[in-house]
Amino acid sequence: MKRILFVCTGNTCRSPMAEAIMRDRAARRSLDIEVRSAGVSTVDGMAVSANAAETLRRKQIAHNGTSRAIAESAVQWADLILTMTASHKRSLIGRFPSAMEKTHTLLEYAVLDEQMASDLAELERLYTEWQMKQALGQTGTDEDRARMLELERRIPSFDIEDPFGGPLHVYESAAAQIEAAVEKLLDKFTADGR
Repeated sequence: MKRILFVCTGNTCRSPMAEAIMRDRAARRSLDIEVRSAGVSTVDGMAVSANAAETLRRKQIAHNGTSRAIAESAVQWADLILTMTASHKRSLIGRFPSAMEKTHTLLEYAVLDEQMASDLAELERLYTEWQMKQALGQTGTDEDRARMLELERRIPSFDIEDPFGGPLHVYESAAAQIEAAVEKLLDKFTADGR
């Protein structure tokens, strides 16, 4: 059994929708996956937002949970942690460094191919070198700056937009992004025999 933890900010919009969609889609494919969700900045027991609940209802997907704050026990429980944004990923890894290898954004994990992974690794290396030079009072080269800008243009955003407080169609858009990523993720699991 694979255990997946979805993480967003308040655990009332994106991560509960991801949890419910993953549970539904995995069951339809008869895959043995256990799913939970949590928030990096929330308290336990808050209701899922009305528009998130309505979005799931319209998709005929059940969700019967309340918010949960991220905790060491949930991080240890998970085989894979999928965040809704790069910021959530950084926050989680900052608090739980031991989870670095199993923490990714949902979109990064679902759509990353070899070329994108190579570009991302190069960009992270260039950023690190740039920051080190700045810390030492040095300046980066024009070539490095141009290369970083080129890589930034090529690499897609791995963030699922926050619908919090928005109208229903914004929640539906976020759910559609999540759903597409979950389907790709389940295709990967099926292809890998997980």
